[in-house]
Amino acid sequence: MAAPRLCAAMAAAFALAGCASITPDRGLEAASQLAHERTGVDARLLRGEDELRALDAHIDALLREPLGMDAAVRIALLRHPGLQATYWELGIAQSDLVQASRLPNPSLGFSRLHNAHYTEIERSLSFDLAGLLTLPLRQRMEARRYEQAKLTAAAAMERHALETRRAWVEAVAARQAVAYARQVAEAHEAAAELTGRMAQAGNASQLDLARERAAYAEAGADVLRAQRAADGARETLTRQLGLWGKQAGYTLPERLPDLPAAPAEPEQIERLALERRFDVRAAREQAAATAADLGLTRSTRFVNVLELGVANKSETGEPRAKGYEVGLELPLFDWGGARVAKAEAVYMQALNRVAETAITARSEAREHYLGYRASYDIAQRYRDEIIPQRKKIADETLLRYNGMLASTFELLADAREQVGAVNGYLDALKDFWLAHAALEGALGGRVGHAPAHTNKEHQQ
Repeated sequence: MAAPRLCAAMAAAFALAGCASITPDRGLEAASQLAHERTGVDARLLRGEDELRALDAHIDALLREPLGMDAAVRIALLRHPGLQATYWELGIAQSDLVQASRLPNPSLGFSRLHNAHYTEIERSLSFDLAGLLTLPLRQRMEARRYEQAKLTAAAAMERHALETRRAWVEAVAARQAVAYARQVAEAHEAAAELTGRMAQAGNASQLDLARERAAYAEAGADVLRAQRAADGARETLTRQLGLWGKQAGYTLPERLPDLPAAPAEPEQIERLALERRFDVRAAREQAAATAADLGLTRSTRFVNVLELGVANKSETGEPRAKGYEVGLELPLFDWGGARVAKAEAVYMQALNRVAETAITARSEAREHYLGYRASYDIAQRYRDEIIPQRKKIADETLLRYNGMLASTFELLADAREQVGAVNGYLDALKDFWLAHAALEGALGGRVGHAPAHTNKEHQQ
């Protein structure tokens, strides 16, 4: 290489090394922008007690109201320690990038030999010339890895937001189930008491009384079972939020959001998944990085060590001698074939990972959309047909009971069937919102409508 060209490369390398700096916030800011449109939250690093206290004050303000789904996602992305650890991985990747931008340290050699007649001193200063020549390629490799780390962090945010939405739906649905189970138990208690009075008056048999008391006892067990499920669901949500102590005493809404008037109809769901999902983009970045690795390995397969430096020698009674020295590894036993073969295998592995990720993304998009539509249709069937018909049957039964055309036990049996219908609707509504969250995760973004808390159908 001509001397001017080598000097220019060294000057550029020195300039890049001097300009490079480590600022983890910059990497997180880029990752947060990627995830913002999916989550609506700007994540940030927590560095000390002052920032923690400020964040806790913000979270306390959010927790004064019943915790909604969006507020839960916001708290989880800001406060969860596991996500904070993921954010700091960007600082590690950025440090690797900065390290790759800096020149390798020069080597300083010194030797002194003497006997009774003379003293010999040798001095040398050498640089890793191979490292200098491949510096731009190494920088591009680490830059790609840094971009991949951003996508990985953004994907972690998106995944945590999805899991938090699911945990929130489970917790609110479990709380709603407890409330309804208590109402059912109270109704069974009244029915058992009424049957007891009828048995005392001779209008009901002991068999009927035993049946009502058994139903009341089973309803009490259902309340305990529902409470246990609600406690577990709430703790799952608390872990997702990363809260403890006083903040873990948050309140939840009484009911799930209403079923939307119409389901979302996203077009070309497979294309959306391939364009928006962070795991697909991260797999592509990984393949690009391994391609760069393969290029570097091929270009340096024969030369691992190439050092250039200046040498200086002084000897007693002799004039000082100056010159240069070159160090080169001779490829006699290792021709680099194994390293190239490994790099090619890793590259082909990355290509197949991209294909696998793309196929999985397409399949999950189709699967979760079909599940979303089926869940909506089931919940809609309960809301628009089953619940109204059950209510009509209950009204007609009550009219006949008031006209002494139906017995008390027919009225109670009808009430139990209504309980089954309402429980079915609550389960269908929970399944719909879980399917909604899963569809958003499969498509890599928000889908259609946002949850609303009007709950008109629950008041019917």
